[in-house]
Amino acid sequence: MAGRGTDEHPHGADRLCDIGDRVYSRAVRRGRVPRRDAEPVPCLLDLALLHPDPDDMDWLVPTAPQEVMTRLLRGMYDEVSASQRRVGSAVEAFEWYAGLGRQGPASPSATEGPAIRVLDGVARIQAAMDEATQACTTEVLTVQPGGIRREAELSEGLHRATALRGRGVRMRDLYTHVARHGQGLHTYLELMGDAVEARTLDEVTERLILFDRTVAFIPANAERSMALELRHPALVEYLGTVFERLWRLALPLAAPLPDTGIEGISHRERSIAALLAEGHQDAVIAERLGISVRTCRAHIARLSETLGAASRTQLGVKMAQAGLDGPPRSAAASVTVPDRGSRTAR
Repeated sequence: MAGRGTDEHPHGADRLCDIGDRVYSRAVRRGRVPRRDAEPVPCLLDLALLHPDPDDMDWLVPTAPQEVMTRLLRGMYDEVSASQRRVGSAVEAFEWYAGLGRQGPASPSATEGPAIRVLDGVARIQAAMDEATQACTTEVLTVQPGGIRREAELSEGLHRATALRGRGVRMRDLYTHVARHGQGLHTYLELMGDAVEARTLDEVTERLILFDRTVAFIPANAERSMALELRHPALVEYLGTVFERLWRLALPLAAPLPDTGIEGISHRERSIAALLAEGHQDAVIAERLGISVRTCRAHIARLSETLGAASRTQLGVKMAQAGLDGPPRSAAASVTVPDRGSRTAR
């Protein structure tokens, strides 16, 4: 994996540099090392031999030597036909890691893998996702927040989706209603055919990708340059349950959005009105619905015009009178728009 410091440390996990050897060995013996100790050896992070401690980001914890051995062995089998000469050095590396593993305390992750692993950097996140994709055999569940998906984002995961489709894996994706307006999403679904089913909601949770109900990935920071890889059964089951409940509430992409029951007010404007009634600021509403702040304010202006409100305070009153401050009323109920004559909608 390419990454930081590869020019200064051009090697793999099977042959560490001297300082990398010392820092990693110390981490195994002590259970963790300060992040500053690894600054001279970025190779340890690039090779996933060290990763941030979820409880304290100023410390790094080691990947269990047994896990490193398993990873090396898997890579060796993939490359053996093209590079027989690497077998000898890999065997020597296994012996070194095996000896080192006996020096450290026994860890549950040595046999089961870590329940929570911090992935620092886009390259590590993508590598972990590729590994999970290769192991997936049944289903992938994803939640994709935000608005219209950029074609670059869709293309980034296309190779994984294509590989999954080739193995008969079922994929279900949740988006916000705004994503319906992006041509890139429709093109992606056409390419994937029946392998992918998509539904939409007014708003969804943060990004989630769940493979075979065994491993999940969620963001670990706002910039999404860090992620958490979750393998704890209780956490993964909980996230799967959240997805299924959202899925039942969501609308198939091919289905039209429901009518608001109020003339001149769109489904999106009803959603904005409900969030305004909860006291949210424009920026928060825009983020939750996957639209820009400018677009959000344009919808609020149209709401004010339709309801005849001259101020935000008056808008709140008008929304309550029109029944826009809570769940939609029954379609059979007649709603009168305040201060707009006798105009009604059903």
